[in-house]
This record gives sequence, C-alpha cells and structure tokens, in this order.
Amino acid sequence: MHVDKGYHYSDPGRGLRRTQIWGEQNILIASESYCEIDRYLEENSIKNILLVCDSSLKFLKIDGYFKSLKDRTGVEVAYFSDFQPNPLYESVVEGVKLFHDKKCEAIFAVGGGSAIDVAKCIKLYSNMDHTQNYLKQEIVPNDVKLLAIPTTAGTGSEATRYAVIYFEGVKQSVTDYSIIPSTVVMDASALSTLPAYQKKATMMDALCHAIESFWSVNSTDESKQYSKQAIELILGNMDAYQAGDDSKNEIMLKSANIAGKAINITQTTAGHAMCYKLTSLYGIAHGHAAALCVAKLWPYMVEHLDKCIDSRGQEYLNGIFSEIASAMGCVTVQDAIVKFQGIVDSLGLGAPEMKDESDYEKLRTSVNPVRLKNNPVGLDEDAIDGIYHEIFRGA
Repeated sequence: MHVDKGYHYSDPGRGLRRTQIWGEQNILIASESYCEIDRYLEENSIKNILLVCDSSLKFLKIDGYFKSLKDRTGVEVAYFSDFQPNPLYESVVEGVKLFHDKKCEAIFAVGGGSAIDVAKCIKLYSNMDHTQNYLKQEIVPNDVKLLAIPTTAGTGSEATRYAVIYFEGVKQSVTDYSIIPSTVVMDASALSTLPAYQKKATMMDALCHAIESFWSVNSTDESKQYSKQAIELILGNMDAYQAGDDSKNEIMLKSANIAGKAINITQTTAGHAMCYKLTSLYGIAHGHAAALCVAKLWPYMVEHLDKCIDSRGQEYLNGIFSEIASAMGCVTVQDAIVKFQGIVDSLGLGAPEMKDESDYEKLRTSVNPVRLKNNPVGLDEDAIDGIYHEIFRGA
C-alpha cells in the first residue's frame, strides 16, 4: 500500500481500491463498479444486509448495484424504507424487527439524514429488549456493522453520534458514539440527481454546521480546524457545484462530512435550534431554514457581545468571529456577514411570507433551551422573537 495526496491505495486483486481515512472513520470513494463495497462485504464475511433507503434510491446508479448483489455475490438484501422525512420511533421498531426476522448481519444506509438516522437507531436498538420502549432503556453498544452512503452533501449525519426520531409527536435526540458509521461510501454520482432546491439547501446546511460549530461554546482546536476546512471547501467550490459541475460532487460530500465531524464535537447552536419550527410551519427545507436563522443570528451576536456566555470571554468570541470571516475570505466580520447573507439571497433562499402573526409565538416557544446553552451569546425570548421578526422582515 502507498499513500498519494491523502489517499491510500491497495490492490486486492481486482484493481486499485482508493480509501481515505478521516479520524477513525473509513471512507471509501466509490468507483464505477462499486467494487469497494464488494470488497467490504467479502472482508467482513457479510452475507445478509438490511438496506435502509429512502425514495431516492430508484433514481441512483447504486440501485442497480444492490439489485444485482445476490446474483453476483450471494449476499441477500432486505430493503427497509418504511419511514418519513422526520422519522418516527415506530418506524425504527419495525426496522429492528426486520433486521432480526431476516437474520441480517450488517446495516447499510443509503439516503439523506433521515435514512442514516433511522439506520443508526436500528443498529443501536438491535441488541436491546424488544418488549420494552427502546428510548427508556440503557444503551449497550454493539458491534453490528453500519455502512452509510449519503446521497446529499448536507447533513453530515454519517459523521456524527446523533440521530433524531419522533415519539408521540415529540422530537427525541438519540446520542451515542457507537452509532457513528464505521464506514462511509462517498458516491459522487448520487449528487447528480439532486433537485436544484435540495442541492442549495443541503449545501447551506453543511455551511451552517461549519459556522455554528466554529462559534459554539464547546469548540476545540480540532473542531475549529474541521470548521475552517469545511467553510473553505464549500465556498471555494459552491459556484461550480451549483452550476452542475459534477467534478465538485466528491468535494462537497467531503465538505459535509468534515462539517459533520465538527458538529460531532461541538453540537449545533441557536441557528439550528431556531430553524426546526420554521421547517415544520412553512414546509421549507432544513438547510434553507438554518441559513435564514444564521443570517440574522450572526449580526445579532456581533452587536451583543456583552451577553457573551462563552467562558473564554468576549475578546475570544470576537476573535472567533474574525477567524470565521478569514475562512470565508473576508477582511472584516461585517464583510463576512454580508457575504453570507448575499449567498443566501443569490441562491433564492429567501424567507417565506408570514402566514399569521400568531406564528411568532409558535416559533419563539419552540426553541430548545438545551441548544441555546451551546450558543456563545445569551438569547432570551425577546431576542429570539426579534431575530424571527428580522427573518420575516426580508420576505
């Protein structure tokens, strides 16, 4: 094996296989034939997989790979797609049941954040007591292999210890390091089929992850390096990517993964805490809502440094804002804010029209206070309400 430009190459007898290692996660760069996945199955003696996939699978090149898998290799594939964009706990329960009924030995996830989150939870609950509510049981990590194939360059879910599901209408944040997929396949061809709006929204989700992680009170030298790298990669390639240059797809997948690694360390902040209700009330994509929130949250924080709650202090936080600006290729923080807002506008990701004035109360009271603890500037209800008004003022 030799190393070239950050990639490792080996020859398993079927041509060169390209692999990149980021942290402890094994990243496989998909080839035309997906021989990397064949090799993975062979190396791990896997003969039966649960394939957790969303509706996008039928539009992807990799769909043919899974359809031919049994005839070519004898590996059985049990498909599971009975879940929605905001997946329910009950769907995960059904997935666990199918995993056991089909005697699966590994879990593959193909799709966006929801598919990967469902797969994470199926893995986590696969060795727990099925007669009791999984959410109320003590987590016992297991060695069930989980491989993720993200089909959007946005959520970075394949790089984090977090999963979101809903139980009785209430969002449940499932967290454990054991659910981070040990292997990720970067399939650049998957991004070629993304609708334009989703391409924009998912890219902005990754950019917001990188920015929010940078200023989080939980940031570390490692997480800030991830954030800086992701910001530079996204901004340096976004115009060509959005214009349909497929050579940028792999870079964007990498960017989202790196931003996910940053969030895995720090968690998200007020930008994400404020975006969830926008998504559910107005039907806009998660990344679209996050971009709207970050665009108005950032200037508010700069103007209210006296409310800094980061233990490292105001001067430190002001320096962080400058570091973010530098990563964005800007001289001043104000230039960076204007540049971010300009990106949102240029992508056509404007604010929706306010349906009813009562929505302000729904939005203000929906914000998770736990997420606000990660935000470097304190926000009370009046501040949150003011930021929401700023968002809709531009509609």
